[in-house]
Amino acid sequence: MINEDITLENDRVMLVALKSEHITELLEYSINQPDLWEFSLTRGDGEENLRNYIQMALNQRKAGTSYPFIVFDKKNGKFAGSTRFYDYQKHHNTVQLGYTWYGKEFQRTGLNRNCKLLLLSYAFEELKLNRVEFRADAKNKRSIIAMKAIGCTEEGILRQNCSSPEGRRDSIILSILNSEWKDVKPRLIDKIYG
Repeated sequence: MINEDITLENDRVMLVALKSEHITELLEYSINQPDLWEFSLTRGDGEENLRNYIQMALNQRKAGTSYPFIVFDKKNGKFAGSTRFYDYQKHHNTVQLGYTWYGKEFQRTGLNRNCKLLLLSYAFEELKLNRVEFRADAKNKRSIIAMKAIGCTEEGILRQNCSSPEGRRDSIILSILNSEWKDVKPRLIDKIYG
């Protein structure tokens, strides 16, 4: 998907290629805020789970299907969490954007919108992808509201499409198309800076 290490940044946030040594910067959230992974298919709570979470992301990057980032909040001068491109489909020219989580102090601060602006700009303008897809547990209302707020279109629910630590999960599917980006981007910028 992306062969070299890249950094995406604006005045608020910096996204850096995730490395195994970044466990040091993320461990406090894993230990002190285990509910961050309430709706996650892959747990990151606790040191062992976080190590596995990071290793899985790095393995998928090596396979060319994923590109994980660690998120640095410039406003607070702290690492805030992680996000990634995943399930890259070269033939279909699509990717999913997710595995996004932030420590509680960074939620509802505008950080997520800044991250999504950088990631979507890179996906559509640099990688020239046709579609960026988002999925979430259909019960994760906060995440669904956030995805719609950045301009995603809801497509529907995949019923019991995957296993989760609690059993079977229904997943909501949302997306943004390259042809929609010219309208979505200015609205997203306005929400960040307006």
